[in-house]
This record gives sequence, structure tokens and C-alpha cells, in this order.
Amino acid sequence: MNDYTPTIGLEIHAELKTHSKMFCGCENAPHSSEPNSRICPVCMAHPGTLPTINKQAVKNVLLVGVALEGELADFTEFDRKNYFYPDIPKGYQISQYEFPLVKGGTLLGIALTRIHLEEDTARSSHDKGDYSLVDYNRAGVPLMELVTEPVIRSAEEAGRFARELQLLLQTIGVSDAHMEKGEMRVEANISVSKTKQFGTKTEVKNLNSFRSVERAIAYEIERHIKTLEAGGVVEQETRGWDEGAEKTFSQRKKESSDDYRYFPEPDVPKLQLSLVPEFSYEQLKSEMPELPREKRLRFERLGIKPEDVASLVVDRELGTFFDAVVQELGTERERVILAVNYLTSDLQGFRLTREFFRFPQTEYFVELIEMIASGELSSRGAKDTLALVIEKNESAKKLASEAGLLQESSSDTLEVVVDEIIAQNTDVVADYKGGNENALQFLIGQGMKKTKGSANPGVLAGLLKEKLS
Repeated sequence: MNDYTPTIGLEIHAELKTHSKMFCGCENAPHSSEPNSRICPVCMAHPGTLPTINKQAVKNVLLVGVALEGELADFTEFDRKNYFYPDIPKGYQISQYEFPLVKGGTLLGIALTRIHLEEDTARSSHDKGDYSLVDYNRAGVPLMELVTEPVIRSAEEAGRFARELQLLLQTIGVSDAHMEKGEMRVEANISVSKTKQFGTKTEVKNLNSFRSVERAIAYEIERHIKTLEAGGVVEQETRGWDEGAEKTFSQRKKESSDDYRYFPEPDVPKLQLSLVPEFSYEQLKSEMPELPREKRLRFERLGIKPEDVASLVVDRELGTFFDAVVQELGTERERVILAVNYLTSDLQGFRLTREFFRFPQTEYFVELIEMIASGELSSRGAKDTLALVIEKNESAKKLASEAGLLQESSSDTLEVVVDEIIAQNTDVVADYKGGNENALQFLIGQGMKKTKGSANPGVLAGLLKEKLS
């Protein structure tokens, strides 16, 4: 069974963030609580109505093209994709076929075929017994479709690609891409073969979580191989994913492009994008924020561990706070790593467990890191001080001082403590003098206990060694 090579291509749809729908002035609010409240004669296909192109939607797709280093179209046009289903009131979908807005590009080393723009369909509900309901609030929402080349080789690789695309779309602000809301939907084309020639592919549609993407692909790969090994034939078809049963099921025989009878949309003008100044590559590039791949590289150069880099890039709120911290703290490696450790562990712990959480002012967190680095706070004192800083959003030094958390490093003050420890633990002192190094750790622990954790353990160790030498 290991002789088979899987081949996977993805088609990913993402709803674009615009004020209005793709071809009409209705508000782009597909999740409106009131069904069919964001509709008009245009998106409902009343006779005599004409579509008008949403300029921002076109720009959003071009921004994605720039981010993915694709080839931006100069000439483009829209086409009619004909099929009859209740979620398309016109009996066809306005999409793009021969002249997409973007060709080529790459993401995570995976080659892209195209990125084009179309209108979304309505949302159907089939769980109503002997009838179905259709909410047209989503009908006509701008929808970007990205198609990869069939070069993905595993379910895990497909999952990584989909996650990275979601992060990219959110970073450049063209889509919220929340899969649980249907704002990003993944369709996977899967085949297996023992030769260089592709096997028969099946398409699994409307995968609405990264877990579903990976499990559906893995299931289909295994199903294809078992079918072929048993002497059967894999049929080209469209399949759905049953999340509960964790298996795919047949929906219909796969359509080809001929079945949709594409032809240029006569009611929408063709576009010469070079005539629109804000669509120029230079202008689009100038509006591009720092991309995830660029941010990873910048963080890696600071000496941050890969797993922490991943946390700071994926969690954009955390990454933004970290950038503000570095701007004030500086890029000295030891302090940067210290800040990252407290951000990704302690601060994240408070963030995940507290009902109400807010990031403290940058200066207070930086002050905390400086106090830890200088030895003013022990590890325990630092955790307690951070909790106070998050709760009260006040100076770390002030809060630590008021709570008695500052670490005592004065040799004069600790010398008295050391003398008491030595006098009270004569047997342990004798063990240490006899060569038992572990005895020193016990004595240090006694000093920390006596000072309620405020003593600097390094200073205690130095004084003990000096007096017991």
C-alpha cells in the first residue's frame, strides 16, 4: 500500500470583506440574524436588473495576488457559470473562467494555478423535514476562489497550507476567513497512483474546519488504495464529509467545465486593470502589511525558538504586543528571550484562564522584564508581580514593592540570615563540609523559606560557601 503516491489539489473559497455585495448595493452581512433581510432586486435576479462590479472586491483579490507573488491580470472578464439550484436565483453564477484576476503564485512552496472572483451562493437549510429553507443574505457576497496545482502529497501538508492561507487573508485584511462561519471553505481533489500518471480523482466539498480537511483527505487516500487493491475502480465523483462518522459519502457524479456551459457575462463590462491607478502592482505593494513569512524571518533573527515564533505569528494580538515590547526593550537577545518566555507561558496562562483579560501597558511589562534580568525579582516573585500588573495595569516596581515581592540581594542583610541557618542546621553543615554538595541546596532552601522567597538564591549560595569554606 505504500507504493501509492497521493496527489491532492485544493480549491479554497473565502468571503471577502467589503461594505456591499459583489454586484449590488446590498450590505455584505451574510450572518445577519434576520434571514433574507439583506437582499434587493439585483441579487434576487428580478427581470430588468443589471449587476455592477464591486471595485473593492477586485482590489482585495489583487492584494492576495501580490502577497502570493502571482501574476496580476491586465485584461479580465466575468463569465456565467450555468447550473440550476435554489441557492442561485439567476440560474447561473457570475464567476471567472478563462481570464482570472491572478495566475500562478506560491504559498509554503506549493504552486498555485489561479485566483479568481465570483459571487457567493445563498445558504440552504435541509434539516426542516419535508422541505428546505433558503436564506439569500449570503447570495451575491464577494467570493475569492484560490486553486492550487495538484502537488500536495499528504493530508498534513494540505492542512498546513489551508491554515497559512487563512492567516495570510486575515493579516492583509481582505477576509476574516472564519471556517466555522463558512467564510472560508475548502474543497479537496484527491487521487492516488503507483505511476507518474494521475489516478482518478474525487472531490470532497465544503470542508469547514482544518481537522475536517485533514481527516477527509486521509480517509479518501485510504479508501482509494483499498478500492484499487481489492481490484475495484475509483469513480470520479463529488463526495461529502460526515463529521460524526468520520468518513466521506457519495453526493453526485463530478461535473466538468463543459457541464457549466461557461460564456462571457454580457451584463458586466470587461476590465483593463492597467487603466486603474490603485490596481497597479506598485500601489498594491505599498499597501501590503508585513506578511506572516516575513514576520517569521524577523522573529527567527531575534533568536526566538521556532515554537515560540509560531505562537507570535499565528496569534496576531500577542505578536503585536511583543513587537511593542521589543520596540521599548531593545533587541538584546537575552532580554528578548526572557520576554518571549513570560509572554508565551505565564501571560498566556492568565489570558486563557481569566474571564476578563487585557494586555498591560507595554512599559509595565518591560519594567517587569528588566527587574527579572537585574535580579530584583525571583522566578516566583516575577509570576506574582505579573499577575498584579495584569490585574491593576500599574508599575511593576511599585506593585512588587507594595506586595513585598522584591528580591533581597544585600549581602549585609542576608548575612544575618545565613548565620542563623548555619547555627540551626549543624548536622547539614557537617554533611556539606564532608563533601555532600546537595547539603548546600538544602541550606539555600532554608534561607529562601526564612525570607519568604525574597532572598536572591545566588547571593545566599555565595555567602554560605564563603562562611563554610
